[in-house]
Amino acid sequence: MKHELTGRGSARGGQALQTAPKPACRTGRPVGSPHDAVNHPAHYTAHPSGVECIQVTEHMNFCVGNAMKYLWRAGLKGDALKDLEKARWYVDREIQRLQASARKGA
Repeated sequence: MKHELTGRGSARGGQALQTAPKPACRTGRPVGSPHDAVNHPAHYTAHPSGVECIQVTEHMNFCVGNAMKYLWRAGLKGDALKDLEKARWYVDREIQRLQASARKGA
């Protein structure tokens, strides 16, 4: 299990630093748990921060979240160029949606 330093204690004088467990992800398992191809695919959990992609993207709308997903995994699940093209497709679609919305409101 990965841990974060809490800042309590000291490595000097024989005291060990205390750590706090990383937060659990959507299924309640700690982030950084062993690979699970269905619930925690490696291409979405491999970020050095220990954050799982869905923990970020679930706070975004569909197109922005999907663009972020493809940027996040670029090169980790095959062809990086295809992932970047897919991300651009979702960004372009979101731009079109926002432009159409602005035209309706104008």
